[in-house]
Amino acid sequence: MQIAQNSVVAFHYTLTNDAGEVLDSSEGREPLTYLHGAGNIIPGLEKELEGRGAGEKLVVKVAPEEGYGEVQEQLMQEVPRDAFQGVESVEPGMQFQAQTQGGPLMVTVKQVEGDTVVVDGNHPLAGQHLNFDVEIATVREASEEEVEHGHVHGEGGVEH
Repeated sequence: MQIAQNSVVAFHYTLTNDAGEVLDSSEGREPLTYLHGAGNIIPGLEKELEGRGAGEKLVVKVAPEEGYGEVQEQLMQEVPRDAFQGVESVEPGMQFQAQTQGGPLMVTVKQVEGDTVVVDGNHPLAGQHLNFDVEIATVREASEEEVEHGHVHGEGGVEH
């Protein structure tokens, strides 16, 4: 069976940046399982998996616009240190959930200078090329319930 809309796909992967650093991998774990066409993985990778079958191996380079997007400068903001009430020490790299007009947003502390903290609401991989080394483990047709819910159930998926 080939990967198409409403296929359940399980694949192993290693994700690296352009410097060759491993950012994530399924090595030593179960394969990543997703419902194809439901927006469960980044668009650039999903597009490249379309039409492939179990056992196939491929290398995919995903551009930022088909991954986690370009860096949006408006998502970087200076906020007062007292916005972090209850947090004794605010350090670069820490992540917090901020409440915005558009709803909750994960932000990463980039810089702390006196009473000012610079936070970044971009995804940590925004603006980067994503390099995937993929091996497709299995492909099957999704159940009606999986299609209706928009995600995989059971083995490698959600248990309801």
